[in-house]
Amino acid sequence: MHDMIGRDEDLDGDTLREECGVFGIFGHPDAAAITALGLHALQHRGQEAAGIVTFDGQRFHSERRLGLVGDTFSDPAVIAQLAGDSAIGHVRYSTTGETILRNVQPLFAEIDGGGFAIGHNGNLTNGLTLRHQLVKDGAICQSTTDTEVMLHLVARSKRNRFIDRFVEGLRQLEGAYAFVGLTNKKLIGARDPNGIRPLVLGMLDGHPILTSETCALDIIGARYVRDVENGEVIVVSEEGVESVKPFPPMPPRPCIFEFIYFARPDSVVGGKSVYQVRKAFGRELARETAVEADVVVPVPDSGVPAAIGYAQHSGVPYELGIIRNHYVGRTFIQPTQTIREMGVRLKHSANRAVVNGKRIVLVDDSLVRGTTSVKIVQMMRDAGAREVHFRIASPPITHPDYYGIDTPERDKLLAANHDLDGMRHYIGADTLAFLSVDGLYRAMGVEQRDPSRPQFTDHCFTGEYPTALTDRNGEAPPPRQLSLLAEAS
Repeated sequence: MHDMIGRDEDLDGDTLREECGVFGIFGHPDAAAITALGLHALQHRGQEAAGIVTFDGQRFHSERRLGLVGDTFSDPAVIAQLAGDSAIGHVRYSTTGETILRNVQPLFAEIDGGGFAIGHNGNLTNGLTLRHQLVKDGAICQSTTDTEVMLHLVARSKRNRFIDRFVEGLRQLEGAYAFVGLTNKKLIGARDPNGIRPLVLGMLDGHPILTSETCALDIIGARYVRDVENGEVIVVSEEGVESVKPFPPMPPRPCIFEFIYFARPDSVVGGKSVYQVRKAFGRELARETAVEADVVVPVPDSGVPAAIGYAQHSGVPYELGIIRNHYVGRTFIQPTQTIREMGVRLKHSANRAVVNGKRIVLVDDSLVRGTTSVKIVQMMRDAGAREVHFRIASPPITHPDYYGIDTPERDKLLAANHDLDGMRHYIGADTLAFLSVDGLYRAMGVEQRDPSRPQFTDHCFTGEYPTALTDRNGEAPPPRQLSLLAEAS
């Protein structure tokens, strides 16, 4: 049918996935339960595994499981085992390392001076290089994640104070990171010098919280204090909250995809409402790519805010022309090709009453491989749509990400292999248009993109990566996968 993608490709691969969400709280008697709630609010950032580590003043307690947060941490018996008034937690989608239990975070190690647990959102672009050197020097790696590198760097530091050892480790890292760490005395948070991945500071009844998004504060009734700054390290102890800035100051360059796709719409990222920004993307999209049509239809749920913005600006009515089934498990049996081709209809159904006989504008937030878009366009035609105009509320994705977003390599990215008309033909739409990079920046409240120092991390659209890509440049061998250990984990 289409030459680029095999017919058996899993539709789940046609989305962007991010590595993780992190949460930490210090000094609260219900630390584990609150962390579980926070992770529940961050579930959209990773659905493969979840973990919590607590400290009770004497011992560390750890519970790490594959699956969703609610599969494990809704059990009162599990929470009861996680004693202590300080905790960190993590939800994972694996961009590095297999999905085996030993890769589930927070990772924990006994180091000189006591226990140290760490959770990481992001991806280190020199993680393999560092790992190779550590193993060469005698380190024993128990996981295949880049996060474990940080444990080794801290453990090997000869500095006296823990914070100095932690900073010494950070100085050796490239790439994107938002860390939360827990020692027997401190809760620590850190953001990379570009501020690519998000991290915020909150407060619940006087107890400090560090987490990926404000929605995790909202679920527990905590107060948002501020964003952790790019290149900043936050140290929480009995003495209070301390800010350490070990890197030379530089303008922040947060990931634009947090606003396009990853963050929950009710979160505030970098002082901006994600929902309002996504509507602004839709308004700019309508301004740039207007077309004669009868209804604006979002691709649920990802395209909803942008479609509202598009409809408001264009004056074309917004309608739910696609209904999403929220109760689809990823384990649905697909035994035959015929059943497999029905796959998209498990998640989305056409609302024929809205679509039949109409010229429709389909709005989605991004286009990755295009396999899902093909099926959705065909679904609209089968439901009687007269014309299907596809509008994407972000620019074409032409380059892969190496900072914690699981993107296909270039040969699988539709926009990297086809021109606009080729993409339109591939997905079967009457017209196809994307938001421009300038439009994206305008919607973010920036007059124009600064080519010498872009205000956002936008390499997926521009090919301009904000850090060195040491591992990608062939300087490090891939890690030997722990295949013999996978079953034992």
